[in-house]
Amino acid sequence: MTRDWDRRHCARKGHITYAPTEPELRDRLHVETAVGTAWRCLRCGDFAVGAPHGDGAAADAPYVPRGKALRDVFILRLLAVERLVRGVFIVLVAWAVWKFSNSQTSVQQLFDDNLTLFRPIAQHFHYDLDHSPIVDTIQKTFQYRHSTLLITAAALLAYALIEIVEAFGLWAAKRWAEYLTVVATAAFLPLEIMELTHKVSGFKIGTLALNVLAVLYILLAKRLFGLRGGARAFEAERHGASLLEVEAAAQQASLKAREAHVAQALTGVHRTAPLDRVAPQGDEAVGGPSRIVE
Repeated sequence: MTRDWDRRHCARKGHITYAPTEPELRDRLHVETAVGTAWRCLRCGDFAVGAPHGDGAAADAPYVPRGKALRDVFILRLLAVERLVRGVFIVLVAWAVWKFSNSQTSVQQLFDDNLTLFRPIAQHFHYDLDHSPIVDTIQKTFQYRHSTLLITAAALLAYALIEIVEAFGLWAAKRWAEYLTVVATAAFLPLEIMELTHKVSGFKIGTLALNVLAVLYILLAKRLFGLRGGARAFEAERHGASLLEVEAAAQQASLKAREAHVAQALTGVHRTAPLDRVAPQGDEAVGGPSRIVE
C-alpha cells in the first residue's frame, strides 16, 4: 500500500491554497460550492473552503513540496535530527576534555585512589586491574600534554559545529547543506573504516552503514555534483511536481488545442466557401463595401 504523503502532511499541517491573477489559471483552481468558494490545495489537490492563503502572479506562488519531494523532505529532517543529536553529544565530549585538561592531575589522583579501593574487590572476582585494557586506556590519557588535550577539545568542537550547521541546513532543505553533508560525511568514512579494522562492534557497523546510505541517497536523490542531470534536472523535476506548474501546463495545452481547433476550422471554411464569399471580384472589390466572412 502506497503512503499518501500529501494528504498525510495536509492532515497534520493544513492545506495551502493560492489564487493566481491569471484568469484561466485562477478558474482552474477554484470552484463555487453551497458553503462558499473552495480553492484547490497546492499540496494534496483537494479543494478547501475559505479564502486563499495568498494571491498574485503564478510565478510568485510559494513552492509547496508534494509527492516524492515531500518524502525527501521527511528523510532529510530525520538526518537533521540525527546530526543535531550527534553534534550536541560531541559538544559535551569536547567540554569534558577541556575540563579534564585543566584538572588533569587532580583527576589522575582521584582515579588512582579509587583504583586502590577497588583492587581487593577485583582480586576477589579474579580480575587483574593492572592489566585491564580499560584501565590502561584511562592511564594513557593522563600522559597526554595539556596542549594536546586543548587541541583535541578544539577539534571536537569544530566537528560538532559542522554537524549542527548540517542539521539546521538539512531541516530547511537547503542545497548547500546537502553538499556540506555529503562532503563532510564522506571525508570521515575512511576513519570509520579504520576503526572497524581495530575493533568490530555493532554500533560502529551501524554508524558506517547509516553514513554510507546517507551519502548515496543525497547524491542521487538531490542530483549533486552533476549526477542524473545535476541542478537543472533537479529544479525541473521539482517544478514539474508542483500542482501550480501542472495546472499551468494543462492551461497551455488547452490553449494550444483550442488554437489548433480554430485553425483547422478556418482551413475547412476556406476550402468549402465560394470564391465570391472569400474575395469579391470586379467593381465590388474596388468600390463596394468589403464583406466579412462569417
